[in-house]
Amino acid sequence: MQSVPVADQSDVAAARRVAASAARAAGFGDVDEGRVALVATELAGNLVRHGRGGEFLIQRSEDEVPTVDLLALDRGPGMADISACMRDGFSTAGTPGNGLGAIQRQSEAFDIQSVPGLGTAVLARLRRGRLAVVQSVNNGASCGAVNLPKPGEEVSGDSWGFVSGPGTAALFVADGLGHGPLAATASREAVRLFRRAPLGPPAEVLKTVHGGLRATRGAAVAVARLDLPSGEVVFGGIGNIAGTILSGGEVRRMVSLSGTAGHTAPRMREFRYPVAGTFLLVLCSDGLLTSWSLDRYPGVMGRDPLLIASLLYRDFSRGRDDVTVAVLKAAAP
Repeated sequence: MQSVPVADQSDVAAARRVAASAARAAGFGDVDEGRVALVATELAGNLVRHGRGGEFLIQRSEDEVPTVDLLALDRGPGMADISACMRDGFSTAGTPGNGLGAIQRQSEAFDIQSVPGLGTAVLARLRRGRLAVVQSVNNGASCGAVNLPKPGEEVSGDSWGFVSGPGTAALFVADGLGHGPLAATASREAVRLFRRAPLGPPAEVLKTVHGGLRATRGAAVAVARLDLPSGEVVFGGIGNIAGTILSGGEVRRMVSLSGTAGHTAPRMREFRYPVAGTFLLVLCSDGLLTSWSLDRYPGVMGRDPLLIASLLYRDFSRGRDDVTVAVLKAAAP
């Protein structure tokens, strides 16, 4: 994921260039790259016109049908009536008022959260080939994550992975010790090891990761496996990756044991947590404040997981560390 600060009109062009470059890297053709550039221009422009500046995030995926996700985050005045702001012709800044509507029409997926006095977060997801039919492979579980390096670093020392299968899914986050390339090497190797058997028992996944990281500087790691038929999350962690379940109006913090994968770790253990109905599973590195809460965002359970992750990043990032916020959303019986 890449971040572009947007404070004035000159930054809009930078946001557009980075977004277009991500589209080219994802194999988008000229027409689809043009759509990405158009949406990026509108989103970044809105940060200047309405949000008093903000942050523009760009993320590309390499799934079966490549996508580019664009996020515009601000702490401006927010919107009192999102539906009105979405209508063509509505404007509070003397413009034609076609921005949000145009963004939605050009995107395969669109989501927005805005709270007066807290700001606005907008997600636009664009796929390569507008007519491509995308099959859902997540079996009722969807996931999104914000992963950014410590300010001043080129690469993030955090990594994450998500895998799904029939009636199950697994989410993994690793935070390499320290910052920079060596931390990134450790966390990426942890994700590679996780992917060997991601849907196995979390305790076994942790053993594999711990044994495989001995040649690296080590990492804090955590894995959560979802079993939808039984309505259960099984969790295991080594170090300070925080795991939280939000289900039925309750917030439960999951247990992670002290240690460092690859160096010193206790006996691998896993803990089971029941879930029911629509719920969120959040894994985050210590780049996020432990005091985070979703209470300030009305209707947030209905939002896209990536948008939820971006809200937590915007409002609770420490701002002096690598940060990963991964959100899995699913519905259990």
